[in-house]
Amino acid sequence: MTKISQLQEIIDNSNNIVFFGGAGVSTESGIPDFRSESGIFNSLKKYGASPEQLVSHSYYIDHTEEFYNYYKENLVFKDAEPNPAHIKLAELEKAGKLKAVITQNIDGLHQKAGSKKVFELHGSIHRNYCQICNREYGLDHILESDGIPKCECGGIIKPDVVLYEEPLDNFVMNSAIHYISDADTLIIGGTSLVVYPAAGLINYFNGSKLVLINKSETPYDGLASLVINEAIGETLDQIEIK
Repeated sequence: MTKISQLQEIIDNSNNIVFFGGAGVSTESGIPDFRSESGIFNSLKKYGASPEQLVSHSYYIDHTEEFYNYYKENLVFKDAEPNPAHIKLAELEKAGKLKAVITQNIDGLHQKAGSKKVFELHGSIHRNYCQICNREYGLDHILESDGIPKCECGGIIKPDVVLYEEPLDNFVMNSAIHYISDADTLIIGGTSLVVYPAAGLINYFNGSKLVLINKSETPYDGLASLVINEAIGETLDQIEIK
């Protein structure tokens, strides 16, 4: 039996699937991941700072304009479109098999593909708020601003994106834990499972089928029911919803 056939059988026999995904889910949409040679972290070298520094809360506070220059140039991909992974997951949710998507990505592509129950661990580029009056702004306002985006009240507009040194949202984390602990099948894709606390969510899974779909190995491969070292979009595109 091929690995695709095994994955098909697991999905056919489950009606409580949760998907947990990372940057690799969006690479097939043209959004670079973080740690490959061509990834976002590698592009930071020209800024003369480490990745952790440039996308940290401290850097945002102390070098706000430089933060936004980098942010708009390298972290926002407004024209990106969902790939087969996003689309198949939305179809699985519509069919009643997939109960939730938990993502480390900030691009909003799961929602764009039609997924409804999405928990964004690291926030979203599409939500932005004034740090003084809390007025909400869309992505276009950020992109069209010169320098530091400002609210009508004069406050700085901050993306609803979790930076280094900032805690994850408690509601989002608790919701992710609830859905993962209740699932009978957990499909993890496009993540190396090395970024904590997000990677630690796998420890809450109590179900019978753990599927890992990632181009490279992860520290949890030995615990999985099925490991597929392929691109997740190409993999899920071969799955039929019955």
